[in-house]
Amino acid sequence: MSSTNVTVEEFGKTKEGQVVSRYTLKNGNGMVVQVINFGAAITSIQVPDKAGNYDDVVLAYPTVEDYENDGFYIGEVVGRVANRIGNGKITVNGTDYQLTVNNGPNHLHGGFKGFSRVYWDSTVEGNAVKFTYVSADGEEGYPGQLTAQVKYQLSKENEVIIHITAHCTQATPVNLTNHSYFNLAGHGTPDMYDHQVTIKAENYIALDEHQVPTGEIKAVQGSLYDLREPVTVGDRIHQVPGGYDNSFCLQSSKEKGQPFARVVHPKSGRVLEAFTTQPSVHFYTGNYLEGVASCKDGKKYPKHSGLCLETQNYPNAINRPNFPNSILQPGEMYDHTTWYKFSVLK
Repeated sequence: MSSTNVTVEEFGKTKEGQVVSRYTLKNGNGMVVQVINFGAAITSIQVPDKAGNYDDVVLAYPTVEDYENDGFYIGEVVGRVANRIGNGKITVNGTDYQLTVNNGPNHLHGGFKGFSRVYWDSTVEGNAVKFTYVSADGEEGYPGQLTAQVKYQLSKENEVIIHITAHCTQATPVNLTNHSYFNLAGHGTPDMYDHQVTIKAENYIALDEHQVPTGEIKAVQGSLYDLREPVTVGDRIHQVPGGYDNSFCLQSSKEKGQPFARVVHPKSGRVLEAFTTQPSVHFYTGNYLEGVASCKDGKKYPKHSGLCLETQNYPNAINRPNFPNSILQPGEMYDHTTWYKFSVLK
């Protein structure tokens, strides 16, 4: 048996009384993925270690209320534009727009609610779950109505497949990603310093004092950002001010191609490989996780207890002409896929 089975149950209700559904995808290997239609969030990924023991390797909240009050984007889809936009200012077709400012002087992950603190419509399509959200014209300051869809699948190869599409009524910037935090030792493990990380990127994006790209692309060679060969997180993270919170430039393709990242937890033997059609990945080591009030299974999520591989366009691309285009036009389709593949060391 290799097909994926999908079941659904009630997860809770929003403060407006909307019923939030939790969908469970299970493949023939025994791997389990759970997603909810609030924030289109991944709430569980259960995979075996080298001894065959299963553990949940993503951080999550236990209740809908926690997702409504979330300040860490745990497992959620963020948009209309992920990452930071400097001063929340954009210009589209010669018209200036002021977006909401929710991160110091910047617009972060779509604003105060964005796509991560909203209710998504949901349907089951065969062995996949599809979430749909219609973002109104003017929401968080963005021009035009945008309809976004996120489809989650679990393959027989133990891949979590995230297919994101969007179309609009008016030209608007779009940059959507899933913001899952991974800990291959099992969620609630106090840190991931024993994880080995490889990111196949020759270049990374330089940032200013507000974590906004300056427009400069820098070579990783000879820097703390050279992760082309496996690096044990604990050996490097304390040399990077605050920890990693950086975007790396990838060889983007419309096909799956080769993995751009590989994360290994030697003790459990768990391996995560990531593939994407996006031009960059934002590698974040949970530097601001302190103070997560309520965590799944009664666990605690301290600083550096999870890492993110957020596949996306270059941050602040709307304001940097040398970065890949981020403006979606009416009649065009935003269309990207990311694959997170789980295995164990042989």
